[in-house]
Amino acid sequence: MSGKKTLGWREWLALPEFGIDYIKAKIDTGARTSALHAFYLEPFDRDGAPWVRFGIHPNQGSSRVEVHCEAPVIDRRTVTDSGGHREERYVIKTPVRLGEQSVEVEITLTDRENMRFRMLLGRTAMRGQFLVDPGLSYQIRPRPPKKRSGD
Repeated sequence: MSGKKTLGWREWLALPEFGIDYIKAKIDTGARTSALHAFYLEPFDRDGAPWVRFGIHPNQGSSRVEVHCEAPVIDRRTVTDSGGHREERYVIKTPVRLGEQSVEVEITLTDRENMRFRMLLGRTAMRGQFLVDPGLSYQIRPRPPKKRSGD
């Protein structure tokens, strides 16, 4: 075959620059750009360049865990979501790890608190590197270890 890894319609990813070992993502070939949940956004300048500070709730369905991040802004784009709503979003670039493979990905930041997945991996992030089988799930990484009740 092609030698490309096959992704399912949902996968566990890692965002190593932000210290996130596991985040559940919807693999979305209908979305051009990847999107990440940010529950707050604070733009600022660092050495004359635009940056953004933001918070992520990486665990689906929970706001208990907060990860606070900073990244250079590479663009601001107007994005139309699946419901036809247009929103101007900050765009950052960061490595995304899928199993043993790391891919540099452009990601828009938006509030996805009420969405089923805290991250979407869009088609430009996968182009030329992965195949997608929508009948499969979790093909690249095992599920994260279960937390004990005291964790």
